[in-house]
Amino acid sequence: MALNNTYDARPAQQETAVGAGAQILLLALLGTAIGMGPAGWVTGLVFAIATWAVLSRALQRSRLRSFGAANRVTLGRATLVGGVTALVADSFESSPPVSLLVGLTAVALILDGVDGKVARRTGTSTALGARFDMEVDAFLILVLSVYVSTRLGPWVLLIGSMRYAFVAAARVLPWLNAPLPPSTARKTVAAFQGILLLLAGANLLPYTADLGVVLLALGLLVWSFGRDVVWLWRASGVRGAGGG
Repeated sequence: MALNNTYDARPAQQETAVGAGAQILLLALLGTAIGMGPAGWVTGLVFAIATWAVLSRALQRSRLRSFGAANRVTLGRATLVGGVTALVADSFESSPPVSLLVGLTAVALILDGVDGKVARRTGTSTALGARFDMEVDAFLILVLSVYVSTRLGPWVLLIGSMRYAFVAAARVLPWLNAPLPPSTARKTVAAFQGILLLLAGANLLPYTADLGVVLLALGLLVWSFGRDVVWLWRASGVRGAGGG
């Protein structure tokens, strides 16, 4: 009986290793295609190693016996995000093709709606899968905001850093860690961040139009986070405790 309950992490861990290998293969293809410089290579490799290490540890702690189809889709998205990250880092040294960056990002954004559907249809939704999906989304927004900020200014970084600022604030204010009710508006705003930043980074519109697009993204995000913070504050009873 004891042997039957023994947790074997190797199958899931092997898939994270495959993901890291796919990331390195993508970097090699990008390097061959555009002659990617040291900044892109180093950043891409760091991303691959960090993703493998963090995901492997999370799998060990969650004790999942199967990686799951939905997590495979998310891991594929993470691989694409790693490629985008490498290209953005490389853009500080050279000028990688915008079309390549846009293409990788577009596929990653499209797949964002696939992993959730796969998880629901296969009945394999897990807390780890939801967190993995969210972290990949957040990091892609951060990377895109870095890229767009080189043209529109450092204020664009507010978009990419807002989620991380919220997480940091939650360490000081525990009431921010409370679960939020499901919200279609929140999901819509989050989805639009990547689309609007990608549009601004594609260099298809005049400067003024790109500025308006990114300001719209920032405004929507501030509204969404502000709405959630107010809800959490009211639900926690902090105001009543302070008044007492």
